[in-house]
Amino acid sequence: MALGSVMLDIEGFVLTPADRALLCEPAVGGVILFSRNYSGLSQLNNLVSEIRALRSPPLLIAVDHEGGRVQRFCDSFTVLPSMRKIGHEYGRDLGEALLLAKTAGWLSGSELRAMDIDLSFAPCVDLDWGINDAIGDRAFHEDPEVVGDLASAFSHGLRNAGMAPIAKHFPGHGAVAADSHERLPIDRREYGDVLDDIRPYDKLIGNGLIVGVMLSHIIYSEIDVLPAGFSRYWIQSELRSRLGFGGAVFCDDLNMKATESYGTMPTRAKLALEAGCDMVLICNNRPAAQAVVSSLKEYSNPLSLVRLARLHGSGQISRESLLASEKWQSAAKRFIDWQNRPSLELNS
Repeated sequence: MALGSVMLDIEGFVLTPADRALLCEPAVGGVILFSRNYSGLSQLNNLVSEIRALRSPPLLIAVDHEGGRVQRFCDSFTVLPSMRKIGHEYGRDLGEALLLAKTAGWLSGSELRAMDIDLSFAPCVDLDWGINDAIGDRAFHEDPEVVGDLASAFSHGLRNAGMAPIAKHFPGHGAVAADSHERLPIDRREYGDVLDDIRPYDKLIGNGLIVGVMLSHIIYSEIDVLPAGFSRYWIQSELRSRLGFGGAVFCDDLNMKATESYGTMPTRAKLALEAGCDMVLICNNRPAAQAVVSSLKEYSNPLSLVRLARLHGSGQISRESLLASEKWQSAAKRFIDWQNRPSLELNS
């Protein structure tokens, strides 16, 4: 059974019979895990194995593991700093900042791959305009060149760990005050100004570093009347044509309040897929997820199937072997020493 175009969540530490039935529907292509799905390494290993066993090829398994306040698994995983802290290091020691970003990507990716998880929705490449609290310290920096450099280093680390980088939130979430989880933000800047937010994507795509991009739920009113995740302009004209991106495009969670005015959940999913998204996320709303999955029983996009198939992780080793390796021990010590350095307080 090929991967479908819907990624959804599950409620707890184990799969329920209802979870199993839904995940076996042809329209489903992936599962995103949250903190509520993690109580420890043994439990996570069993849950991932359960999900893997449901289908062939297996469903994609993803998690948000950027570091800082967006890291779903902390106990028994390396706790990474916010990316802003690494950005602050850039002005003090460029080489150290780049190494820290690459190490953060590798640590995150290798520890997740050791648990057989395919994807982390990272790096966040929004600019730190100092406006949006929902982004805030998740952003590396306010300078697009710095963000491009650090996001590239982070992506190299993820790829070295066997994980496909997924950059977000295209074309940029940092310049609006509203949080799209709560309402629909409108960015009224001219196209030339929004190009600053796109510059990190240009670098990442040009260097062939990212395999996926997640769209924002924001209207850029001077450019298009639709939110980016529903916009043929942003997906086809900008991302695909101008930037030359050939990877998978994700529409951010359709359960966010920013999308409420665009119809039922099946209608929103159809808008996103017709605009050019390869996969839509529906989280924390099981009835809506079921409705979308039912509505997409017959949907298939051959190009999307190819793009999504490339997202499975590679190079998995056991957690015991990883933690025993000199590379992991050196990387973990680097972050402990760096975060304990007294001068860091002056830069945070």
